[in-house]
Amino acid sequence: METRKLTIVSMLLALSVVLNIVESTIPLIGNMIPGVKLGLANIIVLFAIYMFSFKEAMYISIGRVFLVGIIRTGLFGVTFFLSLAGAVLSTIMMFLFSRYTKLSIIGVSIIGAITHSIGQILMAIIIVKTVNVIFYLPFILFFSIITGIIVGTIAKEILVFYQRKGLNTKI
Repeated sequence: METRKLTIVSMLLALSVVLNIVESTIPLIGNMIPGVKLGLANIIVLFAIYMFSFKEAMYISIGRVFLVGIIRTGLFGVTFFLSLAGAVLSTIMMFLFSRYTKLSIIGVSIIGAITHSIGQILMAIIIVKTVNVIFYLPFILFFSIITGIIVGTIAKEILVFYQRKGLNTKI
């Protein structure tokens, strides 16, 4: 990676970690339903998908999970693996839907939120060794749609700002 791109991606990674940590202080429905969060760090992942490439977006997504694991939740615990599964699956799906469909960035964000939840549930099934966890999926999918709209709208506005500044994006 060239130095300029590496610097920008590193700053985006740091920003995604900060957003993840700040988000954990916001009292939401997630306090009542575990695993439900806004997903503010996905603003940065979406930005990277549209401004850079899959590789940079995946660096940011996986890097964030590892750094938050080191700083807050612990490495290689249940939370770490749930986050990693959701982050990897959602980044892959957001990239695919951004490149191979005509979905708007808000639609791509909704796909990312939904697949993040699906990834977490699949990992939970593996960890707890029961498929009963799947009954939790409809609840978090409902909130995934809402948070996907919020995150996608914010990411769109950021990309519109960058587009006005003359940078190329795929909005």
